This record gives sequence, C-alpha cells and structure tokens, in this order.
Amino acid sequence: MIDFEEALKKFRRGKFVLIYDFEEREGETDFAIPAIHVTPKEVAKMRIDGGGLICVAIHPKAANKLGLPFMHDILRVASEKMPEIKKIAKADDIKYDSRSSFSLWVNHRRTFTGITDNDRAMTIKRIGEAVDAVMLGKNFDFGSEFRSPGHVAILRAADNLIYERVGQTELSIALAEMAGIAPAVAICEMLDAESGKALSKQDAVRYAEENDIPFIDGKTIVQNYREFREVNVKIFS
Repeated sequence: MIDFEEALKKFRRGKFVLIYDFEEREGETDFAIPAIHVTPKEVAKMRIDGGGLICVAIHPKAANKLGLPFMHDILRVASEKMPEIKKIAKADDIKYDSRSSFSLWVNHRRTFTGITDNDRAMTIKRIGEAVDAVMLGKNFDFGSEFRSPGHVAILRAADNLIYERVGQTELSIALAEMAGIAPAVAICEMLDAESGKALSKQDAVRYAEENDIPFIDGKTIVQNYREFREVNVKIFS
C-alpha cells in the first residue's frame, strides 16, 4: 500500500486517491481528486467505478467569500415563508452525524443539461478555480458563472475541519491543505451493486491496489493533519 507522503504527492499532481472515513461513521470509501484537475474522463470514472453522488467539497473560508451557506440554513429561512417545508427541513435524525454538509447544487452557465460528463467536468473545474481565486484574495462573482439548482452538489466543510467534524468533506479538504493546493475536492462514494450497500473496505482496498490508486483511511488523515497544523502554528507564531 502506498504511504501517506506518496499519496499526498499523487493528489497534489491531480491524481485520484481513495479516502475511507471510519467504521463507526459512514464506513464508506470515496474517490477524491482536486477539482481543478477534473476532466470528463475523471467524472466518468467516478460515475462508473464509484456510482455514488459526485460532489465538490470546499473550504469554509471559500464558502464564506463565495456566499455559499449550508442548505439547512437556507431551508430554515425559507420555512419561515413556507411552513409546509418545516418538517422536511428538520434533519436531526441523521444516524452517523449531527448535520449535513450540503450547500447549493449548481451548474455552470455554459453547460447544457448539466448532467453529462462534459457538463459536470466544466462545473466542477470552474468551482475549483473559483475557490482558488478567492483563497488567494481575488474577487469572484459566483452568480455570474453558476446557476442553481443544478447537477453538482457543493459541500461546505466545517469551520474547524477535522477538529469539528470528520466527514469525507473535512477529510478531503484537510488533504488539500496538506498538499498545498486549492481546497476544492471532487468526491464520490464507492457503492456495491451486488449488496446494494457501500463498497466494503476490503473491496475498496483491492480496487485501489489493482488500479494503482492510493488508499487512505480517515485516522491517517486526522493524525497527519494535526501534526501539519502544529508545525504551521509553530512556524507562524
């Protein structure tokens, strides 16, 4: 199995890694790839070999600068005008977490239907470029390039990343931070057509080995990210 540093190098170069969260959480393995490197080929791979929902996780600072709130906050405000959606907006019964990371679903304005591999690749890549721009202090008019609803789900990472929540959203953004790249990552769950469940960890590891893709578990990311943050705090303090 490829070690963590080698996995980080591949991820930095725009290659896929597989991230497994935790047995006691979702128990799922996700494809993860920097959004700015996504082409139709990568969308097709996630769609065919993964089979789950193709999303883009983004850093909370970028979400704030781009004006992308959590969907549960949008629904809470909307339910004040439309009380019939209050029950739908109530989501305190998630069995593996306290809340969802979902923000808006978008299509780039240059897409047609938004669902094709070409269209989703365009949307994902441009989200990555938007995040890169605002994290570098540049302005980006999100509404001029994207419309909602759309076919690409944006996931907003928790403010304190893995110190607050350890979902695939936070794990992938922590990985991007350590790689020193734009913190926008396309992710997609790996599903099992035979069992109807998430692909088992054993089968995900086998897939990783057969396809030369690094496999990283959540504990490894959490441990390395804590060390990464400690080093950076010492350097800049």
